[in-house]
Amino acid sequence: MKLFRIILPVNDLEKAANFYSEILEMKGTRVSTGRHYFDLGGTILACYDPILDGDMIETQWSFHENQYIYISVAELNKIHERIKKSDCIHVDKEISMMPWGERLFYANDPFGTPICFVDEKTVFTGS
Repeated sequence: MKLFRIILPVNDLEKAANFYSEILEMKGTRVSTGRHYFDLGGTILACYDPILDGDMIETQWSFHENQYIYISVAELNKIHERIKKSDCIHVDKEISMMPWGERLFYANDPFGTPICFVDEKTVFTGS
């Protein structure tokens, strides 16, 4: 088995595509009127606006406030500086070292989605 896609609900697809394009330094791909995909090492981060995509829902979806998306990156300090200059709702002021050895920081993107960026050299998978 392999996790291959995470759906990230957004209410402004252009803003989401621009935000993640800038932060991740990749354009991604618009795959439909309501979806913009970013390939993060074989797992797709899918920015998804269900209303733009024509899905019949009554309200926008959202992540629960504690359901973080974790993204490993090669240049954590660079990403941290870039995201501090963005329109994120929250960004940790400092990069932290966790007891299990990961260097990381937490943020909430412009839509409130909890995201965490982890130094790829320190990713801990439980073993």
